[in-house]
Amino acid sequence: MDKFAQEELKAYLMQSNEEFRALAEKHSEYERQISEIEAKPHLTPEDEIEEHKLKKLKLNLKDQMHEMMTRYRAQVA
Repeated sequence: MDKFAQEELKAYLMQSNEEFRALAEKHSEYERQISEIEAKPHLTPEDEIEEHKLKKLKLNLKDQMHEMMTRYRAQVA
């Protein structure tokens, strides 16, 4: 599936699927928190651990969103 169609599907699911929307919002929140950590001039060991944890959580959400998109495509095909 090309990128444009994938973005359309993502937009559709954002509007029509509450679970997908909640995952996307949490994904954005993790991205914001990661950006805040990365914007610091010096990271403490705690910052690095938190950044690593957030990146794993964000990736997990991305995987869940991708799985929902795949399931939706299979249903309408």
